[in-house]
Amino acid sequence: MHIRGPWQRAAAGAGLLAPDGSIASTIFAEMSALAVKTGAINLGQGFPDEDGPAEVLEAAARAIREGVNQYPPGIGTAQLRQAIAAHQRRFYGLEVDPDREVLVTAGATEALAASLLALVDEGDEVLTFEPFYDAYGALIALAGGRHVTVPLRAPDFRPDLDELRAAVTDRTRVILVNNPHNPTGAVFDREVLETIVELAERHDALILTDEVYEHLTFDRPHTPVATLPGASDRTITVSSGGKTFSTTGWKIGWLTARHELVTAVLAVKQFLTYVNGAPFQPAIAAGLALPDAFFADAAAALRDKRDLLSDGLRQAGFDVFESHGSYFVVADAAPLGYPDAVEFCRELPARAGVVAIPLSAFYREEHRGDARSLVRFAFCKRAAVLEAAAVQLAALGTTV
Repeated sequence: MHIRGPWQRAAAGAGLLAPDGSIASTIFAEMSALAVKTGAINLGQGFPDEDGPAEVLEAAARAIREGVNQYPPGIGTAQLRQAIAAHQRRFYGLEVDPDREVLVTAGATEALAASLLALVDEGDEVLTFEPFYDAYGALIALAGGRHVTVPLRAPDFRPDLDELRAAVTDRTRVILVNNPHNPTGAVFDREVLETIVELAERHDALILTDEVYEHLTFDRPHTPVATLPGASDRTITVSSGGKTFSTTGWKIGWLTARHELVTAVLAVKQFLTYVNGAPFQPAIAAGLALPDAFFADAAAALRDKRDLLSDGLRQAGFDVFESHGSYFVVADAAPLGYPDAVEFCRELPARAGVVAIPLSAFYREEHRGDARSLVRFAFCKRAAVLEAAAVQLAALGTTV
C-alpha cells in the first residue's frame, strides 16, 4: 500500500522524493552510515563533540533535582522569556516584551515550522537563499507555500541584489533569511539586509530570520534584521541555545516578534509539541546571562577551529572559501580531480578517514549542478579531532 499525505509534500520540498514518489535515501544518512561503518572522522554532521559551559549544565541538573520536570507554560517559563528579552536588549538594543513578544519552542526548527504553518496560505511564495538548510523546503511545502530561491554563489556566497529584487514580488508572503548562513558560512552585510527590508516593505512581506549562529561569527558582526529601520514590526526573529552553548540535543529555541505574530504562531505551536524541555529552560536562561567574555571566547575558539581545518584542506589541495560564521566551511574538490562532490564524499572515508557532505545536498534537484564539486565540512569538533582530520586530509593531497 502506498501511503500519501503531508509527509509527501514535506519530502518533496526537501528534495527527498525519488521519481516514483517514494522516500529516497538521503546523502546525510548515507554519509553518517559511512562514518559508522568505516570509523572515519565525521565532519559531516553539525553538532559539537564537547559539552557546553559548566554553569549551564549544572543549572539543568539542579532544575531536575529540584523537581522542574512537569509541563512548563505553553509560551515558555517566565525566567527564560525574561532572559531572552534581556539578551536582545543587551546585545542588540532591541526592546522586547517578555510576556507578549517572546515564544519558547522546541528548537529553532519548531519556531520556523510553526511560523510558516501559521502565516503561509496555499500558494503563497516563500523566498530563501540557495543553498538552504534542508528543513526549509520541507516546511514550506508542508505549509502549502511555493518555494522561491535566490542563489548564493562562490566564492563569497553573497546574493546578487538585482536577482533578489527580481525574485520578491507581491506574491511573496515570507522572506526567510538564515544569517549567519548554513551551509556556506556567509554573514550577510548591511546592504544585503537593508535590501531585504526594503523589498519586504514594498511588497508587504514578512521576514522570518534564522539566527541560531548569532554568537558564532569570526570577523564580521552579526546584525539582526529586526534592528534595521522599518523591520521590527514585520520580522520574526528565531534563535536557540543549542549552537551557542553546545547543547543541540536539548532543543530549546525561541522567537521574538510583535504580539499579533507571536499569538498566531503560538496557535500552531501548541498543537506541535505543546511544551518542551522544562529543566533545560532555566539552564538556557543561565547561559544567556553569562558574561560577555563567554560569548567572545566561544567565537574565538570556533574561529581557531575553522582556521585549523581550513589550513588542512588547503594543504590537501582544496580551494577553500572563507567562512565568516556558523559551524561550517565550504571547499572545492575539483582541484583534486573530483568534479563530482557526491562521488568524492563517498570515497573520502576510505581515502582519508574523513566524512563530509556534498554541498549539492542543500540545493533543489534542478540547481544541484551549481555546486557540483563543492563540499561542506563541519569544524565544531574538538581540536584534537580536527588536527587528526587535517593530517589525514593533507596526506590525501599526495595521492592525487
